[in-house]
Parts: sequence; C-alpha cells; structure tokens
Amino acid sequence: MEVSVIQIGNSKGFRLSKTIIEKYNIKDKVELILEKSFFIIKPIANPRKGWDKAFQEMNNNGDDQLLIDDVFEN
Repeated sequence: MEVSVIQIGNSKGFRLSKTIIEKYNIKDKVELILEKSFFIIKPIANPRKGWDKAFQEMNNNGDDQLLIDDVFEN
C-alpha cells in the first residue's frame, strides 16, 4: 500500500485509512518497531484497562461474591 508523507507542523507523517485503523484495532497509541530498513506499526493493547473501575462497580452492586467456595482451609 502506498501512502503520501504529509507535513504536520514542523514534522512529517502519514494518514492511515479508517478501514486499517478499525481492522487492526488502533486506538490512541501505537508501538513503532524499527527493523533494519523498515519499521512496523503495532497497536498497543491494554487488555486490563478499566478493570479497576469495573471491579469497584461490581463491589458497589454486591456482584463480587465468590461463585465457588474456597478449597483451602485456614
């Protein structure tokens, strides 16, 4: 795929199409990997992002009860 390099202030960059952004689940940041004479753009995944809020909401709703009894005795 050929893309044009464009001027962005004092820097240069390029645009990714909406299709590519959606297909590869690119959000706010990407990882740029430099390899010999090319580079790789890789989406940064945060699989546990927002868990703290979700756990707090579960606790507030009383949904954080054990589904299976503890197997170890104290």
